[in-house]
This record gives sequence, structure tokens and C-alpha cells, in this order.
Amino acid sequence: MAYDVLIVEDDPMVAMINEQYVCKNKQFKVCGSCRNGADALEFLATGKVDLVIMDVYMPFMDGVETLKQIREKKFNTEVIMVTAANDTATLENTMHLGVIDYLIKPFAYERFQVALEKFAAKMSALHDSSVLDQRRVDSIITSAKKFIAKDYPKGIQEKTLELIQSYLKEQKGWTSGDSIAEHVGLSGVTVRHYMNYMVEVGSAMQSINYETGGRPCVLYKLD
Repeated sequence: MAYDVLIVEDDPMVAMINEQYVCKNKQFKVCGSCRNGADALEFLATGKVDLVIMDVYMPFMDGVETLKQIREKKFNTEVIMVTAANDTATLENTMHLGVIDYLIKPFAYERFQVALEKFAAKMSALHDSSVLDQRRVDSIITSAKKFIAKDYPKGIQEKTLELIQSYLKEQKGWTSGDSIAEHVGLSGVTVRHYMNYMVEVGSAMQSINYETGGRPCVLYKLD
């Protein structure tokens, strides 16, 4: 079962990017898209939405006011705020209203996925047991902590690394960087950066195919 996501964003291009990012995670599916908070509240009143990904600055009703209305109307949904705003007042207001995460534009694909995984981890912890004890409560509250980045070099995100490694595990032989990029939804430059890191730490091997009839092709596989 996939979680239903509502995207609330007045910029059509940003909304499209958000939808593409959501669809790359098999745990989630987009159930709707709204241009402003008023429309979002109408949508939420018609059916269940698990997660709302919402911009702060929108016409008619901004994201902060919409979030307040979501809480007042007791809609059973979590919210990730997305905004170009970096003022502490907006951040503080939305955190008090219980957002699951807060993304500053322009955000990276990897950081967007971390926000989705924070939500999924919380939902999994909540639904794992019908009986609450202190250990279970502590697990729910701290469920997002496992997504804090390990001590990786700058530009290496754990979630993206796992995504590439998972694809490589499915391959029986050597795989090109272009093939990796196409299947995991990353740019060729990003894939090369990650593969160079994996080769450097010894978790992957690389080879060069000179029989392409053109420019040599770099191939990779897990060590």
C-alpha cells in the first residue's frame, strides 16, 4: 500500500518537480495537486490524505494559515513545508504546528527523499504495535534520527548511496554509469560522483569498455 500525497504549490513547475520526486519513491503516490491553501482544505475534506507537501507563500491562503486550519479541523494528515523563506519566525510557527519536516528551496532530490522517509519511519513506528509503552513512544519520537547523515564526504547522501547500491545489487555484471542514472533517476554527473566515492572506499569496482565504437565507456559493479 502506498501513502497518498497531496501537493499544494502555486508554481506549476515546482509542483511538477515535487510530483516527480514523490513518484520515484514506491512507498508514495500523488493523489492530488492544489494551487492554494483554500483548495487544499476543500480537497482534504473530501477524503483521506496521508501526507501534504505544501509551499508557504501562496495566493488566497498561505501555507502557515492552511496548516493552522488543517490542525483546527483535525484532518488526520502529516505536513512537509516547502518554501524559499528562511526566516526563523516562519520556521518556528510551522514547527509549533507539528510539521514532519521543512524544506528550503532550492532543495536537492536526496533531501526531499529524506523528508519522505522521515514520514514513512514515523508511520511504521506508529503502526507496528497497538500497545504503547515507554520503549514504543521513544521509538516513535526518535524515528527520524536514523536518517541523520553518517560521516560521509561532502555531497554524499546516505539515501542516494543506498539507492545506487540497491540497483547495482540487482545487476549480474558490469553496468554503465548512464544505465545507473537512467534507472535510479539521477543525473550522470551525480552517479559518477557517487561511483567514484564507492570505488575509492573499495565497495565497487570500475572498468573501461573500449569496444563502444566511440568514446570509451566506464563500467561499474559492486566489489
